[in-house]
Amino acid sequence: MACGIREQRSHYMAGRVEGKVALITGGGDLLDFMEALELRSVGLGGYDWGGRAACIAAILVPERVRGLVTIGGYNVQNPQNQPSPASPAAERAYWYQWYFNTERGRLGLERNRRELCRLLWQEWSPSWRFDDATFDRTAASFDNPDFVDVVIHSYRVRYRHAPSDPRLDAIERRLAERPAITVPTVILHGAEDMVAGPRRTDQELSQFPPGTERRVVPRVGHFMPREEPAAVADALLKVLH
Repeated sequence: MACGIREQRSHYMAGRVEGKVALITGGGDLLDFMEALELRSVGLGGYDWGGRAACIAAILVPERVRGLVTIGGYNVQNPQNQPSPASPAAERAYWYQWYFNTERGRLGLERNRRELCRLLWQEWSPSWRFDDATFDRTAASFDNPDFVDVVIHSYRVRYRHAPSDPRLDAIERRLAERPAITVPTVILHGAEDMVAGPRRTDQELSQFPPGTERRVVPRVGHFMPREEPAAVADALLKVLH
């Protein structure tokens, strides 16, 4: 069994980003990654932006996806249909998204990227006691020249405050219909994930095939692959075998 990891745009040595980016761009990048390595049958796993890419790939090319581990549930967002406001407590938890939709937020991320990202790590995974070395290994990626632009655009395009990539309009319209995921799936939730959280409904489970297993992992926040990698590996082995 071989394992491949795709770098996120604007992170590490992923190269410069050209043109506009859509919320679904990560899915396209993942498909390009699979094509470049001639991967015809894969198991996919991911969370947050990576989970979105994995879900999109499973929808677009299910014949090439043997199984899916999605951390957080149905991670496909739909900027074409704006959601209704959540509860005040839930809206408060997304303060950084509203911040990034202002020029003050862009400047704040530009000037304070390490301090701001460390604060988000602490909020998103309140029980995770990561050390400085762990944070610094990832923080090096914040120096990518596209980091601020890609992050800001992602949080603006989802609320239609920035243009999407018109080349992907047809795919966005298809995903706006919330098509079901049909490949074997395990859904993971961190019990202490302050971003996604284990608050998914039976309605969302209807987006997955019969037999989909939903697991809530205790004492784990947003960064499950780091906090409890064994839970992710076990789920991947289940969908692949």
